Amino acid sequence: MIVEDQRFIHEDLERLEQGIADRMLEEPKNIRDRLNRDHEVAQLLDQIQRQSADLLPLYEDKNGLRSKEILQISSGDPFEEFYRQLSRIKDHHARYPNEQAENPEQWYRPRKNDEQHPYIVDNLFTGEEAFGRFFDLHACHELFLNLPNVKRHGYMQYLEVFDDFQPGKGGVKRADKLTDQYFRYLGELMDYLESFMRRTRPLENLDKVFDGWQKEFETAWEKDEVPGWQKESKAKINASARTLSTPEAVWCEACEKEFKNENVYKGHLNGRKHIKAVELLAKREETPEDTPDGLLAKTAHRLRERAVAERELRIKKLVNAMKVERDDTRVNVERRQGMTERERQQELENFYNMMSGSANKDDKDEKEEGEEKLYNPLKLPLAWDGKPIPFWLYRLHGLGQEFPCEICGNFVYRGRRAFDKHFNETNHITNLKRLGITETYLFRDITSIEEALRLWEKIQRDRKAKEVDDGAIVQMEDAEGNVMPEKVYLDLQKQGLL
Repeated sequence: MIVEDQRFIHEDLERLEQGIADRMLEEPKNIRDRLNRDHEVAQLLDQIQRQSADLLPLYEDKNGLRSKEILQISSGDPFEEFYRQLSRIKDHHARYPNEQAENPEQWYRPRKNDEQHPYIVDNLFTGEEAFGRFFDLHACHELFLNLPNVKRHGYMQYLEVFDDFQPGKGGVKRADKLTDQYFRYLGELMDYLESFMRRTRPLENLDKVFDGWQKEFETAWEKDEVPGWQKESKAKINASARTLSTPEAVWCEACEKEFKNENVYKGHLNGRKHIKAVELLAKREETPEDTPDGLLAKTAHRLRERAVAERELRIKKLVNAMKVERDDTRVNVERRQGMTERERQQELENFYNMMSGSANKDDKDEKEEGEEKLYNPLKLPLAWDGKPIPFWLYRLHGLGQEFPCEICGNFVYRGRRAFDKHFNETNHITNLKRLGITETYLFRDITSIEEALRLWEKIQRDRKAKEVDDGAIVQMEDAEGNVMPEKVYLDLQKQGLL
């Protein structure tokens, strides 16, 4: 019954498409419902791919069974074949009289999330992540603190530098990066970021994005253009051309570290770390590259560097792609540091109550009616859980102050933090470019269109006034010793007056 199987798969594909359309008709109000809807749609899309993969071999008909079945139906008596299949169905139900029949129309319809059909995302995120709004890098932070020769950053500082692998900032020296402990730390951090991205963006083709990053890395590695991982000869050239922070600063090649002045550098030369670093550097340079052992050691060393560089570049790409979540995480950590322990426990309790659905009975009745009443006489903004934020937090962030921006279409920003942040957002920058302003970084804190245009005109006038004619700089002297600009000299020469 190959033809019947084809018909059933086509019918099921239509039901899957209808299920996706039903879910996309309404836009959920909170992040939990929206993310749960996206995961349900992603599951339906995967089911469509599986059904299509099963349908394609039936149409290809490599074994010829489908053609034989069609020929059997069309050549003979169609009613005879019909009654033969009907008798098979009756025999099946006679053998299994108590078999429960399912209604396929109910398979893919949107269901109300309750105890029988819980949210998909409830088991995907921790309380710290708040349904994909913030990172939870505490485990990676602990691994970072256990690395040798690293600065012991707090969690807030770690969120600012965990994707900066340059020595002296958030990273470690190149020699220390080749340890198994550091390689394991990079793997844990990369796996978490990839998992977070897949959980928060289920409808995006992330495999294609990751393959593009991989090709970009391979191209840069072949050209020896990966920052911080050039070959030894090229690294030495870059070190010689390195820009130090001050003219008195001195760079130590063995330790890959900058010192403030010559005296500090000389005192560092007697330290155990420097002596050990010099021995390791000399050992690498003493190994002949033309011998088999030296060539093998160099190849293995380079492969190790490639693996570490690949993970570092992937982490940078992931963080750049989730820049909004990274900034929100820093703001959330700063906000939680200003809360008392009781307030943190209360917030966490509200979060788990929302996940488990163990809210008050009155709230459940109101949700069933579609009207959830919140006591908010001060009209405070709502937090991520749909409840008004505390009044002290409202005062702390200055949300009572309103900052309108005429460039953004008279949009009103509440709080100084949101107002300062919007100058770097795409909407504000795009509107400035529409006014003909290209250097948008000079127009911070300017919200009036007239003021912005007036400032841009002044900048243009000042630049034209500073443009110096080259003919007025070069001075020429005639035979009588008279000094004049080059332009005047050439004009007089053409007129034959010299």
